[in-house]
Amino acid sequence: MNPCTISDAKVAGEATASPAKSAATYRHALVLLLGSCLPIMAAVLIAPVLPQIMRQFAGVAHADVLVPLALTVPALVVGLASPFAGSIVDRTGRKRLLLAGLVLYSACGTAPLYVESLAAVIASRVGVGIAEAVIMTVCTSLIADYFSGALRERYLAQQTIWASISATLFFGVGGALGEMGWRAPFWLYFAGLLLLPVMALMLWEPQADDAAHGQGGSGHPDGAGRPFPARAVAGICAITFGGAIAFYTLPVHLGFLMNGIGIVSPASIGMAAALGSVANVAGAVSFRRLSARGVPASLAIAFAALGAGFLVAASADGYNAMLLGAVLHGYGSGLLVPTMLTWLMRQLQFEERGRGTGMFMASFFSGQFVCPLIVLAGGKALGTMGAAMGALGWLVVVAAATAAAAATGRVVAARQA
Repeated sequence: MNPCTISDAKVAGEATASPAKSAATYRHALVLLLGSCLPIMAAVLIAPVLPQIMRQFAGVAHADVLVPLALTVPALVVGLASPFAGSIVDRTGRKRLLLAGLVLYSACGTAPLYVESLAAVIASRVGVGIAEAVIMTVCTSLIADYFSGALRERYLAQQTIWASISATLFFGVGGALGEMGWRAPFWLYFAGLLLLPVMALMLWEPQADDAAHGQGGSGHPDGAGRPFPARAVAGICAITFGGAIAFYTLPVHLGFLMNGIGIVSPASIGMAAALGSVANVAGAVSFRRLSARGVPASLAIAFAALGAGFLVAASADGYNAMLLGAVLHGYGSGLLVPTMLTWLMRQLQFEERGRGTGMFMASFFSGQFVCPLIVLAGGKALGTMGAAMGALGWLVVVAAATAAAAATGRVVAARQA
């Protein structure tokens, strides 16, 4: 689990394009972070209007299954499409594919404004998922291409911060627009076209000689000729898949857990979710300080907080305990994602980042898609949802102990060297 060291051939934080290009700055990171928020929109924007969509298509056979699918199918498509998007990125380049993804995002995202059938709505959401796979893969790859060292790690952590904040914002905006009808939130998908000219003007196509070699891939300056590090990436993606299940399970089912102990107020449930989001941001912010201890130590802390959050929430018999569980879980979630992304990027050279990032996104979004199924199966096997959450919590604690053991071994080895 020990990550490869980042090459110090360049000053940490320096990023170059071609000799004719200026070094990347926060303005470029800002554009990429904004782009990274677009896929978050699909996950939460229409959630407040799902009941309205259900009423609109109440006469359609199996509407009770198909309408929720309109919310979740983009995540499934991202999980399936991201590896292919990553391979295309490495073969054809970043910028053009990103711009095409923005066009597809707006075209498919706004389709429910005028289509009339539920089947057409779901089909458009499949297109949104493909666009999300492209946008997330390219934006993350470009952050790694444009920046290195401490700056790269900072902006990868900020992806998590921005995602958490934008999720809260989009949920509220979606609810407000929903007052004007179920179609109204889909107008926001034109945001892709608003970003299109900005990205076209500000971003450039990085080249391997300029953006990758010696800037913190995996320490192989001749990485262009080496085999793709499939074993290392597969291991990271396997942990990411499990981490994504832990990441999404409690927030998705928090309301059900609270209902189970008699807390039914939407305001109370919303407050718990909001505190979890604040803790998520705190976890991402703390990554900069904790990352100096190495990936195993950061993973140990992240999984320990996640596991504690599950165990506290699963055994909670009152509101305050449930809040504590949400906060612990949120902190661990916020620390987990930048840790995994940084670990991944340290293994990859420029010409491998698209594939590696695509595999990461596939693992993460697949975990998001299957988490309700795992909780459903666990609840049936163990009797209650709370019992399933508790069992998952203990599994995460085991993961924390494993990471802690790896971190301890790393420290001992360093002292003996």
